[in-house]
Amino acid sequence: MVNGEQLLRWYRTMMRIRAFEETVNEQFLAGQIPGFVHLYIGQEAVATGVCAALSPGDYITSTHRGHGHTLAKGADMDRMMAELYGKSTGYCKGKGGSMHIADFQIGMLGANGVVAGGINIAVGAALASKMLDNGRVAVSFFGDGGSNRGTFHEGLNLASVWGLPVVFVCENNQWSSTTFYGDSTAVQDVASRAASYNIPGVIADGNDLFDVYEKAREAVERARDGGGPTLLEAKTYRIRGHFVGDPERYRARDEVMKHSDQDDPIKRFAERVTNEGWLTEESLREVDREVPEEVARAVQFARDSAYPELSAAYEDLWVEAGDAK
Repeated sequence: MVNGEQLLRWYRTMMRIRAFEETVNEQFLAGQIPGFVHLYIGQEAVATGVCAALSPGDYITSTHRGHGHTLAKGADMDRMMAELYGKSTGYCKGKGGSMHIADFQIGMLGANGVVAGGINIAVGAALASKMLDNGRVAVSFFGDGGSNRGTFHEGLNLASVWGLPVVFVCENNQWSSTTFYGDSTAVQDVASRAASYNIPGVIADGNDLFDVYEKAREAVERARDGGGPTLLEAKTYRIRGHFVGDPERYRARDEVMKHSDQDDPIKRFAERVTNEGWLTEESLREVDREVPEEVARAVQFARDSAYPELSAAYEDLWVEAGDAK
């Protein structure tokens, strides 16, 4: 069983993700953030639980809905917010935006605007880990829609053939953009597809951080010990629209409200840890007070930062021979 310090750290991580996303939603609608934004609200337990099972040197790849994964892996909130604002102090110097944040120093190999685009990057990272024998594990986050892309099948097949230390995490939030999962996918569980590649297929309650963590931990340990890949399907629900501003005409509001009330991972976590006596309500309230202040500082940092110079468009395009470090 994890201790109180770890539990409080998990709660803080989920609250940081939720507060960051709610603020991004407000700032985007106020016209402060350019481009498109896809919120992670309602799926916080998946990123938090999986990343809690990783070591600092392990790798992750993300999706167009990647803010939660990035924060859970330990990214700096100021630099994340600045990137969304398109400022030069952002992770990609303001040139990547919401869907392309990366931080190699913490093992975050990049969010990706291409559906399932991170799968083969994670496979490549896992191959490098095996060749270098450095004990690192790679995790690829993707959605249920991504499981119908060719890269999914290519990645799982090759990872199994080579016995690579990679965990494929499918966040089945029931909606691929505007299409319901059951209308586009022939199998009831994405995890059942693991049998085609002779690897374990595991299902977790994606709204229960404890279940996600335990099953992710087992998959990560298996990969690190040379047991090869695992397909972990976390069944969750996307509380907000596909993107900020989505009119959501494809689903009923009653459905969304039901899931928002019953399946909120933060609410479920808070109820369990306080009912079990593992954490006090006051300790949670203290986090609730501190996190919005941190997000507000990140917004101020982004606003105070400068936009990149026009000449920056021609920078960071390639590395000359001998310049790589």
